[in-house]
Amino acid sequence: MITSRLGIAIVAPAGCTNDPLAVERAIARFEAQGCLVRNYYDHSCLHQRFGGTDDARLAQLHAAVADPDIHLIIALRGGYGISRLLPAIDFDAIAASGKIIVGFSDVTALHMGLMAKAGALSYAGPMVAGDFGPQEPVPFTLDDFWACLAGPTHTIRESVSGNPQLDVRGTVWGGNLAMIGSLVGTPYFPRIDGGILWLEDISEHPYRVERLLLQLMQAGVLERQQAVVLGDFSGYRLGPLDNGYDFDAMLEYVRRTLPVPVLTGLSFGHIPRRVTIPFGAQGHLQSDVDGFSLMLSDYPTVRRA
Repeated sequence: MITSRLGIAIVAPAGCTNDPLAVERAIARFEAQGCLVRNYYDHSCLHQRFGGTDDARLAQLHAAVADPDIHLIIALRGGYGISRLLPAIDFDAIAASGKIIVGFSDVTALHMGLMAKAGALSYAGPMVAGDFGPQEPVPFTLDDFWACLAGPTHTIRESVSGNPQLDVRGTVWGGNLAMIGSLVGTPYFPRIDGGILWLEDISEHPYRVERLLLQLMQAGVLERQQAVVLGDFSGYRLGPLDNGYDFDAMLEYVRRTLPVPVLTGLSFGHIPRRVTIPFGAQGHLQSDVDGFSLMLSDYPTVRRA
């Protein structure tokens, strides 16, 4: 438990937002929870599709890391941009600070690099513009985040049929499939053996999802995992040449082909109602005909005073 107010920093390491009022609404909600908020994002300084120039976005992140009053660093949004920053990010400083990075989508690259370079954990969780800042936020998404943050364990339960029966334990990691695929062969891809890998993406046609999964298999990543758990993969369009090849057809193929059990039904991705998953936590995954549970432990937590 912290003895002072929970300190939250807002940074934009990737994209900008077209609704600057979302930041104001998020700040108001944080303050209503008794939090201290430092906003390092300046909407007047956005650059192209980004929340600032590369140097400015890097400076936001490092300033938040150096701020002694901050416990959580929450990304404004995803989009694209962190790949540009990876070689210049001081991952050791982030790890040494003990601050928790929070975000998903493009922020997956930051989670991956932080684990690979410094062995530090982070949170795949809600972001400022889309989750804390809407006029009508989704209560489940925010409540699940605060519950996860309080710890010491966090359990995700999903009611879904059609999954294999399974009872495994391992390091829980993952995030946006396209971002993970883009890091294969780089210094920012952590080696995790015996892991539970969760994946999601948006507007990726099933054949591109399949191709990325085959890339991870052919790179030797999937054979080292206990299970792959798929979240939301919506937003794609099928065409006349698909001829029956849809997500279900792709799923049937990868379940026959990949060297690891594949589960579906995780409430994670570019959807309003979303669970929070600590990247690098220890997980116990149990699946049966009625659904699955994923119990998370051994991850950084913060209890508000």
